[in-house]
Amino acid sequence: MLAVTHAAAQEIDLFKMQDAQDKKEAKEKTDLVTATFKTTRLINGQSIENVGRGILDVKISHRFGPLNSGAYNLFGLDNASTRLGVDYGITDRLMVGVGRSSNEKLFDGFLKYRILRQSTGKKYMPISVSYSGSVNLNTLQDPTNPNKWYSDRLTFSHQLLIASKLNDYTSIQFMPTLIHYNSVPLVTDPNDLYAVGVGMRQRISKRVNITAEYYYQINQFQGTSNALSFGVDVETGGHVFQFVFSNSLGMTDRSLITQTTGTWNNGDIHFGFNIARVFTIVKKKDIKL
Repeated sequence: MLAVTHAAAQEIDLFKMQDAQDKKEAKEKTDLVTATFKTTRLINGQSIENVGRGILDVKISHRFGPLNSGAYNLFGLDNASTRLGVDYGITDRLMVGVGRSSNEKLFDGFLKYRILRQSTGKKYMPISVSYSGSVNLNTLQDPTNPNKWYSDRLTFSHQLLIASKLNDYTSIQFMPTLIHYNSVPLVTDPNDLYAVGVGMRQRISKRVNITAEYYYQINQFQGTSNALSFGVDVETGGHVFQFVFSNSLGMTDRSLITQTTGTWNNGDIHFGFNIARVFTIVKKKDIKL
């Protein structure tokens, strides 16, 4: 009995020593935080996430008309706006993308670069920071000005994406934004518009997440509203399917932040969905030890 008791005490001491060693090793190494959000976009705007090097991300976004358009338009289902986009990871820090929206026949291109990565362990970093810059080209014909200069159709946006994964269930993100118009509707309108966005993700189950996104305009065009959107993300293998409810029809920074005219109070709510499907174009080389 004494021998068994002594052996048990030694085993407990070994467990304590192993736990202490594991904690020490955990502090000495650095682990990058992943999956802050499920895709590279929160809902309409950019998220902190990037696609990896050599990964192609094909996106299809669809927004129907406003629900308050009534039964005659089947509560908006008779009308629709679509954006088709392709994103590609050049490195694990840098990704680029292009897209085309039926709304305003808008072409857009962007790049996103990771500046800081949230991490735990020896090199602790509580937040992730990325820069996102985009350019938009409006190709919609203007009957009042058919000879409109090419440069007058361009809009540029700059964003800092600051995010933190608080735990396995909750993530938050802040998005200070500058949008520059080369040409504005009225001479009294500002060329530079400033906004601050906030977004969040709440995990409901292993494959289902609730997301939200809001942009507050510091200065704005007349007749526009702040964009508020909600989404339900469903992950199915290589796809992420997202149901969307938003007062904005736009699916680019320019349209979403500075050109939203509907309000939730009046029922100007657009139902829609986003589909993201990733493909591996360039496989990482096997690491030989």
